[in-house]
Amino acid sequence: MSRPALAENQDVSARPTISASPGREAWRRLRRNPVAVACGVYILLALFAALFASYLAPYAYDAMDTRTGSLPSPPDARHLLGRDNLGQDVFSRLLYGARISLAVAVVVVVIEAVIGVTLGLVAGYYGGKIDLALMRVTDVMFAFPDLLLAILLRAILLSGNQATALSTNLLTLFFALGIVGWPGIARLVRGQALALRDKEFIEAARAIGVRDRHILTRHLLPNLLGPIIVQVTQDVAGVILAEATLSFLGIGVPPPFPSWGRMINDALPYMRVHPLLLLAPSLALALTVMAFNFLGDALRDALDPRLRQ
Repeated sequence: MSRPALAENQDVSARPTISASPGREAWRRLRRNPVAVACGVYILLALFAALFASYLAPYAYDAMDTRTGSLPSPPDARHLLGRDNLGQDVFSRLLYGARISLAVAVVVVVIEAVIGVTLGLVAGYYGGKIDLALMRVTDVMFAFPDLLLAILLRAILLSGNQATALSTNLLTLFFALGIVGWPGIARLVRGQALALRDKEFIEAARAIGVRDRHILTRHLLPNLLGPIIVQVTQDVAGVILAEATLSFLGIGVPPPFPSWGRMINDALPYMRVHPLLLLAPSLALALTVMAFNFLGDALRDALDPRLRQ
């Protein structure tokens, strides 16, 4: 039997169209944001420079060149951004400093997300005494200034010995910054979980006997990924700034390992005679922090369902 032919006057344009998924819609809106695209490109370049610093840097981070006169020195053919007070190439140390800053940011944010998301989900889903106990712990953490608490933890963990290996310093830095940074994510996830736990799809999952562990990981958590991604992106900027602050104060990574904060501190005595020594790490730090902040704002706008047309 042959199919009936379409009527000549049938409106083909009236067929229902399949709308794009929320993820694709958010990605499309993010690509149309020039600020988000510029920040994303900058972050990719920074990650590339950090990963391949050993190949991109013309010198080792601790190589000293004292053959061409007084120190520090302005840019020349051998040193694109000049040399610091020890004769070390500033451009090479910037690249290696990006590796330190981004590595600390990524690991610390992962620690914050694991602790904060877990506690926030449990507190928001179960409520009651569990919620009360976990939120009081969060309030206690909020009562202490983040940076001062990180300095205290660093001092306790290192026991006043700054001559330890880089790995030990990084581990204590990861722990100190990760412990003080999770309450913000926990608060966010807890509030979102409270709003979702009484929705119909959660009630249906409970009715058919789905275990709480599966409800938390397969139903609640996927619906919270948008706010979590936005918060994590903005937290990266805060961690980079916190690491630079600790290094500026002399309690970050030990010398001769490069850090943007330590480079800024070392360049302060020479800011009048060689301002590029101070400008180069300061500009790298400022651009990186702003890129993550602006990208977080763009992600929030792209993932906000109220802004969809």
